[in-house]
Amino acid sequence: MPQTSSSLHLFADVLARVHAACRALAADASWPEGIDFSRVVVEPPRDASHGDMATNAAMVLAKEAKAKPRDLAEQIAGRLRTDALIAKVDVAGPGFINLTLKPAAWAEALRTVLREAGDYGRIRSGAKVNVEYVSANPTGPMHVGHCRGAVFGDALASLLQFAGHDVTREYYINDAGAQVDVLARSAFLRYREALGEDIGAVPEGLYPGDYLKPVGQALAKEHGDRLLAMTEAEWLPTVRAKAIAMMMDEIKDDLAALNIRHDVFFSERSLIEGGNDKVAGTIDFLKAKGDIYEGRLPPPKGAPVEDWEDREQLLFKATAYGDDVDRPLIKSDNSYTYFASDIAYHKNKFDRGFAEMIDVWGADHGGYIKRMQAAVKATTSGKGSLDVKIVQLVKLLRNGEPVKMSKRSGDFVTLREVVDEVGQDAVRFMMLYRKNDAVLDFDLAKVMEQSRDNPVFYVQYGHARGHSIFRNARAEVFPELPEDAGERIAWLAESAVERLSDPVELDLLKRLAIYPRMLEAAAAAHEPHRIAFYLYDLASEFHALWTKGRDLPYLRFIINNDADLTKARLAMVQGVVSVLASGLAILGVHAPDEMR
Repeated sequence: MPQTSSSLHLFADVLARVHAACRALAADASWPEGIDFSRVVVEPPRDASHGDMATNAAMVLAKEAKAKPRDLAEQIAGRLRTDALIAKVDVAGPGFINLTLKPAAWAEALRTVLREAGDYGRIRSGAKVNVEYVSANPTGPMHVGHCRGAVFGDALASLLQFAGHDVTREYYINDAGAQVDVLARSAFLRYREALGEDIGAVPEGLYPGDYLKPVGQALAKEHGDRLLAMTEAEWLPTVRAKAIAMMMDEIKDDLAALNIRHDVFFSERSLIEGGNDKVAGTIDFLKAKGDIYEGRLPPPKGAPVEDWEDREQLLFKATAYGDDVDRPLIKSDNSYTYFASDIAYHKNKFDRGFAEMIDVWGADHGGYIKRMQAAVKATTSGKGSLDVKIVQLVKLLRNGEPVKMSKRSGDFVTLREVVDEVGQDAVRFMMLYRKNDAVLDFDLAKVMEQSRDNPVFYVQYGHARGHSIFRNARAEVFPELPEDAGERIAWLAESAVERLSDPVELDLLKRLAIYPRMLEAAAAAHEPHRIAFYLYDLASEFHALWTKGRDLPYLRFIINNDADLTKARLAMVQGVVSVLASGLAILGVHAPDEMR
């Protein structure tokens, strides 16, 4: 179990107690040496009526203990019933152990939230990891589909950092393929236009839209009409470099509008230029390992495969590492396949110290996963790992109707247009409010609503409502309540939080207590959407408690004739505010003190 910032959170604390009970039982019963207790987990039960937590200890240890899971569960339960933190222990089904904690446990969990503040749930140890995301071809502005992958990758990187990993955010610039030559020819057309030529309609096969006009104008300003006298082979490198540079500047500006900034921009062209062909070096490396051979691939079954050619060619033994078919590395024109460059790129990542790699890809790349994971196994001799997260399509709607395409881009809606219309916060939160591998309906009208049906508003309103309660408490009961967050938390930490005993209050404290456990699980699964779901649930419970206080005065946060209870409830509100702010920060969304 990784260690949190300065103390065990409640789930980790209970897990430690379960481990201790199991180890003591193992010693008394002379279980075999070297039993792996890491498989024992403590998690929320699927049915809340079963208790506060559940453990699988008896189920996973029964074989080593040479006992029936149900019998072993009864033995473990007997030891846990003596624990001062645990009020009730039940054995269910084939051997699950359900635990109900004493109310004091939830009061202590709130104290942990207050004590840890912005570090609540943070883990101090983790691996070095490379997260590569966006990596859009530099052939035009970012579109709304790129937006989802950008937000997902950035939030995942932030989540892993919070979970203690040393994270590098990386963007792979595809600047060496045929598509950037098409970009250069498209830019050259706009260059001629900038010089006064009537170019007419953009020819088939070139990039349409107006976004390349500034590139043409920049080329005209820099070179005058000198490029017109050159052959394509002469002007292509110059125009290509200028177009790529200007497109990448625009892409970086678009990403900055979402508060996304990468640590590394890695050029595909750098793999083959500069007198050190890393693709050739990688092929030689695999040859030396016996992972490459000359052969002929059988015709593909079903749908055609773009890299299949009926000829003797250089093949990577991908099937030896889990792929369905071996893969070609050299095209018939002696240029490298995209796959060959991708192998060299991921070997380069490993050589830079990244044994753990995460790639965020679009929905159309799902068929590419097995071959890349095979390549990583081969080039790292099994020491490296690659997790590929597929981000599905975004359907852009307005009041349920598909949004028309952008004139500027020619055939899609740009990322910047969406951010400018609904704002950075709405885009970031809503791009994460659905699992990454599910298609997302993004309705521009709904994300502007101020209602429970708009998750980003509802969560941000929870944070703002907490601060509104502080302002009211300052005016009515506690003029000394500090406005500074750190001072306020220190002041509230002295409150009698044991007085929070109503079931709805305890439910809210339980929701706060699960935050670190949720973060650990989300980081392990590489699923930042879990944070968005959690924040919505937390905000919903908080808003529901506020609403109950309107109907049942004894549940109000501010009780004018009971300062101690008011202070305890303000501590609970601070716990909600702190956790909402923490989760929103990981997602890259602002936590406002007021809603305007």
